[in-house]
Amino acid sequence: MQYPEKIDAAVLKIAGVVVLGAIMSILDITVVNVALPTFQTVFSDDPSKPLAYSAVAWTVTAYTLALATVIPLTGWAADRFGTKRLYMLAIVLFTAGSALCATATSISMLIGFRVLQGLGGGMLMPLGMTIMTRAAGPARMGRLMAILGVPMLLGPIGGPILGGWLIEHYSWHWIFLINLPLGVIAVVYAYFALPRDHTEPSESLDLLGVALMSPGLALFLFGISSIPEKGTMDTPKVYVNMAIGLVLMVTFVFHSFRPRHPLLDLRLFRNRNLTVSTVTMFLFAAAFFGGLLLVPTYFQSVRGESTLHAGLLVAPQGLGAMLTMPIAGALVDRIPVGRIVPFGLLAISGGMFGLTQITSTTSYSTIIVLLFIMGLGMGGTMMPIFTTALKTLTHHEVARGSTLLNITQQIASSVGVAVMSVLLTNHFKESKLAGPAMASRHDPSIIDKIGGHPAVVQGLADAAEAFAKTYWVAASLVLLTLVPALFLPRRREVSHLLDDEQVAPVVVH
Repeated sequence: MQYPEKIDAAVLKIAGVVVLGAIMSILDITVVNVALPTFQTVFSDDPSKPLAYSAVAWTVTAYTLALATVIPLTGWAADRFGTKRLYMLAIVLFTAGSALCATATSISMLIGFRVLQGLGGGMLMPLGMTIMTRAAGPARMGRLMAILGVPMLLGPIGGPILGGWLIEHYSWHWIFLINLPLGVIAVVYAYFALPRDHTEPSESLDLLGVALMSPGLALFLFGISSIPEKGTMDTPKVYVNMAIGLVLMVTFVFHSFRPRHPLLDLRLFRNRNLTVSTVTMFLFAAAFFGGLLLVPTYFQSVRGESTLHAGLLVAPQGLGAMLTMPIAGALVDRIPVGRIVPFGLLAISGGMFGLTQITSTTSYSTIIVLLFIMGLGMGGTMMPIFTTALKTLTHHEVARGSTLLNITQQIASSVGVAVMSVLLTNHFKESKLAGPAMASRHDPSIIDKIGGHPAVVQGLADAAEAFAKTYWVAASLVLLTLVPALFLPRRREVSHLLDDEQVAPVVVH
């Protein structure tokens, strides 16, 4: 098939559909982050006793876990049902999940509906990349990435601001209801703009792999997230769920070497470059995305900021990423990734170590500078890792390699969120004043119950210390990521991909 040299109107029309779907999916990840303190209060039976942070963090963990579950199924389903029909179905699932989230009356209901939302959101990005690659062709993929980079940059910047504004001026329900008109527009737009495609015979679906991996991950993370609630690992709710989950995941690893087309092709880890990149990605994503949740919660719970102000204060991190992401993308084509990623990791760890000194009175200018530095590091880290991992794979391995990397990023995010929320909750429990003092930010009548103003000041100081202690773990993990990052390629690599081969690039979300 011959493609025009320039990005023409036909491709831009299709790009509009894909970008709209991507914005819905990526914005939803960040827009919920600023709502976590709100969920702690609105879903609690007693305003003076907010729900544990680890409990509401499951609204994020469940969503990312659903993304990780559906990503490997997307390629098989696209061949079986066609990309256009599946893309429209993904939008419908995501929109329906959003509507149901707005009707939730308990944290358990919200978590369940977030799973449904994640099943649709997880298909939007991989399908969108497939559709765009077929429309644009390999020679125009660089410029195409610039178009699809828009939602990646809007998410960290616009998500917290939009979420904060909706919660402050309307209610938390609107962070989900806003997806309804967008979803309707996207479905209609996709119906008319996307070309028809024919279905092809698909590879057999690894049903046993699905049955092992999905519940295994869910049970393992549920066990971890139950530790703060029980206060110990020595309880069946913790160790039984963790043990069953671990057994299922280990069984999945052994099973994955049997089928011809496994759900995740672990044979690809024979490629040293992919292995190093995957280990680096896992440590980075667990530390960075786990720590990402802490900042808006600190601003609201310790400093008493509104959700809108918390979103605005977090925006510098997205601005930093927006500056370095295109620069890093251009450099990767000319400079070995092993000479780029370590500098990004050093920037992130520097910002996080700065946040280990945070108190209840730290100046906002200091925090904003630290967040901006972390954003600069993020923009120079994630996409280069993905790029180098795929460069040395052959054409038929790229789709499976990209699946492994996407799964790794999503699992690591879920683990990071669970671990950081567990640590933060445990640090809160060390102080009897921290929880009530933070609750008094939203209900001043609680001040009298905990002994007046001095107790509130001490409680907020203890709460800030809990955030600082948690950031020590996140910062140490980022620093540890430098170890595998030093094994990334430091010399120019020859790609095994031919120029005329159409390979869908990978987009992290």
